[in-house]
Amino acid sequence: MSETRSSKKPPRWAWALTGSGHYFTESIEIIRELQDVDLFISDAADEVLRMYKQDKEPLPAQTQVFRDNSASSASIGRFYHGEYHTLVVSPASSNTVAKAVHGISDTLVTNCFAQAGKCRVACIVFACDSQPEMITMAPEGPVPVYPRRIDLENTAKLKTFEATVVTETLEELRLAVARRRAELATLYPVPA
Repeated sequence: MSETRSSKKPPRWAWALTGSGHYFTESIEIIRELQDVDLFISDAADEVLRMYKQDKEPLPAQTQVFRDNSASSASIGRFYHGEYHTLVVSPASSNTVAKAVHGISDTLVTNCFAQAGKCRVACIVFACDSQPEMITMAPEGPVPVYPRRIDLENTAKLKTFEATVVTETLEELRLAVARRRAELATLYPVPA
């Protein structure tokens, strides 16, 4: 006899980190506020975690961490089993956004995005390169950044993807996560 969805544990958040430092620390703070979240870390994000000293702080106890250490990204199979209700890619580097827009899935993060789309899992993407001029926080302090026209065009194209919310500011990211939490509260009410 197969299990029905109602008898399974509710799906979890999937959060993918790329190698962008833009609001990296703030993304980790949001992850720490969530319950039932699994973390997918690209090779580049693994380096950034250490640069920003974010690999020392504890994550929620039930957080599973998956690293980009297999060619087939075997851990993404969890999307096919209904283990995730939402994928958040934050921060999303211009490289990740470009690959997502063009259907390239050759890293753990781009594989997560592709499989989430194929499994109709809602996506929230915080695209880092979204304004012609920006200030971003490097490990040594704030620096000016001037995204290229192609970066801005890719962010605009990503906004046309189904079941994908693209955010351009930290405030928009927080709002998108809060909205999704409210939606999930109606889908998976906590028993009294």
